[in-house]
Amino acid sequence: MAALLEPGMLVRHPDQADWGLGQVQSNIDGKVTVNFEHTGKVVIDSKRIFLVPVADPFLP
Repeated sequence: MAALLEPGMLVRHPDQADWGLGQVQSNIDGKVTVNFEHTGKVVIDSKRIFLVPVADPFLP
């Protein structure tokens, strides 16, 4: 699934709801850089964390 994450996609971290909505900045070799609205930029190892794609950002 992580291979499908592309820059511009919206995601949520499954264990950090307080980070808010995130936008994928890059996805290189399983390292996904996401800019979260309440936390800023975070690099996530997609082999350890499964980011949840968001189709409608107005839904929780």
